[in-house]
Amino acid sequence: MSDEIRVLSGGAIEPGLVDSAAAFHEQGGSEVRITWATTPVILKRIAEGEVPDVVIASRDAIESLSRSRKVSAADGVSVGRVGIGMVVRDRAPAPDISSVGALKYALLDADSIVFNRASSGLQVERILREMGVLERIQGKVSRYNNGPAMMEHLMAGKVQGKEIGFGAIVEIRMFEDRGLRLAAPLPPEVQYYTEYVAAPMSAAADPDGARAFVQFLGTPEARGYFAACGVEE
Repeated sequence: MSDEIRVLSGGAIEPGLVDSAAAFHEQGGSEVRITWATTPVILKRIAEGEVPDVVIASRDAIESLSRSRKVSAADGVSVGRVGIGMVVRDRAPAPDISSVGALKYALLDADSIVFNRASSGLQVERILREMGVLERIQGKVSRYNNGPAMMEHLMAGKVQGKEIGFGAIVEIRMFEDRGLRLAAPLPPEVQYYTEYVAAPMSAAADPDGARAFVQFLGTPEARGYFAACGVEE
C-alpha cells in the first residue's frame, strides 16, 4: 500500500466518511485524503482524466463509470442511502410538510426557495415538476452548485422571512450548529433516496489500498459511523 489513498466523493455522506477514514488509518491502513464534489462534477472530472484511487457517488454514477470501465464495480460497496429534507433557519417557523398537499401549500406560500444542482437538487427539481408546482414557483427559486453554498445562502437570509431550502438530510444536519435546522423529511409519497456506492478506480495508483478502504467501508464499524450521521442502510 502507498502512504495515501485519494478519494473523490460526494459531500452528502461527509461526516460518516471522515470518521471511517480516520478509523481505517488508525487501524493500520493508509491515510485517506478526500476531495469533495457533486456527482455531476465527479463524472466530469473523471471524464477529463482525473484518476483518484476510490470514487464514491450515486449508484447511477458508479454504474455509468463501470460501463466505461473506469471503476471496478465488482469490488464496489454500498455505503447507504440519504433522503431529502426541508431546511430552515433555527429561529424561523417551519411549515408543515407532513403530506404532499401540505408540502405544495408550503412551496406556494414561501417567499423564496433554495436547493442545489447536485444529486439531491436534481431530484428536488424532478419532484417539484411532478407535483405541478415548479413553473408556478420558478420566480422565487435560487439554485447553487452544491449543498454548502445553498446552506450559506439560507444562513444569510432574513430571520422572519418565509425562506425554505431542500437538501440531503445528512448535509442539513451538518449545519445544525450554525443557525439552521432540519424542519422535516419530505413526505414518504415523494421522498427520494440517493444510494451512495464506493468503488476502486480501475487505474488506481494504489489498487490494493483502494480495495482495502472500500472493503472497510462495508464493515459494521464503518456502517455505524454512517448510521450515526443519518445515512440509512
